[in-house]
Amino acid sequence: MKSNFPEEGDIVIGNVSDVKSFGAFVELLEYPKKEGMVHISEVSSGWIKNIRDHIKKGQRVVAKVVRVNPNKNQIDLSLKRVTDQQKRAKVQEWKRFQRAEKLLQFASEKMGKSMDEAWKEVGHTIVEEFGELYVAFESLVIEGEEAFEDLDVPAKWTKELEKIAKENIELSNVKVDGILTLSTTEPDGIKVIKKVIKKAIKANPYEDVQVEVSYVGAPKYRIEVIAPDYKSGEEVLRSVANEAITDIGTYLNGTGDFVRLEE
Repeated sequence: MKSNFPEEGDIVIGNVSDVKSFGAFVELLEYPKKEGMVHISEVSSGWIKNIRDHIKKGQRVVAKVVRVNPNKNQIDLSLKRVTDQQKRAKVQEWKRFQRAEKLLQFASEKMGKSMDEAWKEVGHTIVEEFGELYVAFESLVIEGEEAFEDLDVPAKWTKELEKIAKENIELSNVKVDGILTLSTTEPDGIKVIKKVIKKAIKANPYEDVQVEVSYVGAPKYRIEVIAPDYKSGEEVLRSVANEAITDIGTYLNGTGDFVRLEE
């Protein structure tokens, strides 16, 4: 679990704890004892006559954080600003978190620790470093104890977590893709675009993430990313597309656009 507040722009998942005429309250599953509020104007893009036709108590929702005020313990959320792809990715991430927390529980039982102790002693440190608990377990499968060598995690915990990870995780990849549109008025436009794409691919910082760009039909190109998880896949996909669009627009008298393909 995360011990702080979410940040503006974060995508979060939660359960609707109450519905009022002016909006709905959402218990944030990743942030213990924290609740956000969705104003009726942020529930749906269309006109709402009865809010309960759109959101119900007990419903699980994915929302975007639009405003945070820790001093007032206030978290404002939006449902209508979340894309279908973001919903799917967040649900996938939550499922991964639940599985990872179960693995942490297995390790804590072996160590004779409670889950509160597990989170305090290693959990929060791991999430702060890796961004996601499951990614940390995957890293232990790939790199072994070296994955934690720079972390302030006791050696006994590292050994037990590595053992649990290797016994329970079988690595698999996910695919994310989108259409990149590039055009330029420069002479030898095709050669220029190829150079832009080649450079953009280098924006991928991960050794375990593969990027392929294929020609669809002038001026469109498909970017396909194969990654061990959606988070790194989406990050690389956006980085490559943004790099190409920035280069062709800034230096090569061109324009660019990117559209994420829905699954």
